[in-house]
Amino acid sequence: MNAPITIPATMRAVVMNAPGDVSVETVETPRVVKPTDVVIQLAAACVCGSDLWPYRGLEGSFEEPRRMGHEYVGTVVEKGAEVATLDLGDFVIGSFMLSDGTCEICRDGYPSRCVNAGEYTGSQAEYMRVELADGSLVKVPGGRPDDPDRLADYLAASDVLGTGWYAAVAAQAGPGRTIAVVGDGAVGLCAVLAATSLGAERVIAFSRHEDRAALAREFGADVVIAERGEEGAQKVKELTGGYGAHGVCEAVGTQGSMDQALASVRPGGHVGFVGVSHDQTINGLDLFFREVHLEGGPAPVRRFLPELIELIRSGEIQPGKVFTQRVPLEQAAEAYAAMNERREIKVLLEV
Repeated sequence: MNAPITIPATMRAVVMNAPGDVSVETVETPRVVKPTDVVIQLAAACVCGSDLWPYRGLEGSFEEPRRMGHEYVGTVVEKGAEVATLDLGDFVIGSFMLSDGTCEICRDGYPSRCVNAGEYTGSQAEYMRVELADGSLVKVPGGRPDDPDRLADYLAASDVLGTGWYAAVAAQAGPGRTIAVVGDGAVGLCAVLAATSLGAERVIAFSRHEDRAALAREFGADVVIAERGEEGAQKVKELTGGYGAHGVCEAVGTQGSMDQALASVRPGGHVGFVGVSHDQTINGLDLFFREVHLEGGPAPVRRFLPELIELIRSGEIQPGKVFTQRVPLEQAAEAYAAMNERREIKVLLEV
């Protein structure tokens, strides 16, 4: 075991006080509480599209300020007595959903719905406490990378890459199949990258923003469609002999995005929906006659992490390109504003 690492009594962390009100404050540094915990010194964090829902006041009321952040990479600086697979000094990536890795649901490939799911203290900070460390975190061989671009790649794996990957897997991306992606945010762009990496014959992205469309093409999109709704779905059908895509990744979470996904997929096709749902409904009779497969929800990122880490280490994929701005942690308020105003695709917080 490596020598103990000194942990300061206080640290800086991002707090959302109310919709549109983000600050960086001095708070108590978390420490190990349970024997299965670790404390991580963060190397980088970021703002997620799902963070913008409460920022916009679209996710319930604020009873008290919230510590923010669920995407993270960092170094283990304290560990509980029962942590067996990690040591001090290990550089790790974790999913935004914690899991013990041993329950039946975890073993079936859905650690994001672990029946014993743990908690963490928020990753937009200098340190964070993570429960169920053995089941939730994956050690990166070779330790923390010196290359900031590689660090960004690993950070993307903790959420947006893993979520996009799940969408593509649920959409049955693979050889001989056409996959369409609804949503041109970081998750949608990573779904394009995933569908390409999984061998899809043709990948169709929806975007009307040239910077996002350009990155979609770089990630492997063969066609970018600017139209939305039924008009966009009709374009997909025109490209697929009138049938529709074999699979569609829905990466937004609105009624319009789900309607567009269902309209773009062929009968018997698959829709992988990973956008956090906000007031989405599906008409039962309409779904009955569409005869499509639906799979989605919080992505089981932990299932994919070992594979994604190896793809990043080999240089085969570079998902960190979704970070179009990097700012110090102290500028978190600007990071939220930039993403909310769609000036940036995704913002990395340098810790």
